[in-house]
Amino acid sequence: MSAKEEILSRIRSALSDAPVAEETPREYRTSSQMPEEELIELLVDRLIDYKAGVEVINSAQIPEFVAAKLKDANSVVYPHGLEQRWLSELPTGITQIPDAPGARLSVAQLDATSAVVTSSQVSIAESGTIILDGEPNQGRRAISLVPDRHLCIVPVSSIVRLLPEAMVRLTITRPLTWISGPSATSDIELERVEGVHGPRTLDVLLVRGL
Repeated sequence: MSAKEEILSRIRSALSDAPVAEETPREYRTSSQMPEEELIELLVDRLIDYKAGVEVINSAQIPEFVAAKLKDANSVVYPHGLEQRWLSELPTGITQIPDAPGARLSVAQLDATSAVVTSSQVSIAESGTIILDGEPNQGRRAISLVPDRHLCIVPVSSIVRLLPEAMVRLTITRPLTWISGPSATSDIELERVEGVHGPRTLDVLLVRGL
């Protein structure tokens, strides 16, 4: 008997008298009828609690607020599918760098940029979580993790209350990035350190009519 066959034989023997697993009851909430204004209020509350900057605006105001949030940046990277109009009011001194499939920036180039601007796929109000799924207006995971500042544009229409409501809007085989506030961690003495696993600063524009 080979080593592989011996290992498999032992596994079969160990499992021979294993109890049959019972089906797990699914009694949690799967939908919510929370009105839009309450969804916005709940998500804003969670994001602020996570130390993110939040503004609620309409779609026509996006260029103005993007420019205001990034006025001190030297360079801004954005996914190739992002709406160009959103960046139209950035000061001329800020270098705008697209990240496209055929011309991806290196980690060093991303690290040298001041900020990144992306959209998002769905946001969960109850947990204050914003989810990116790699669509052209959100880009690959690296561009939202390496730059020190992330400005995320969240359509109000994409906000749901519960996790199960978000899951039905996602393709789980896509590269999902789940964001709950700026990156932060703490050591055994509970000393908070920001920017270790992602952007140190998260700004969110919740946009009506998008």
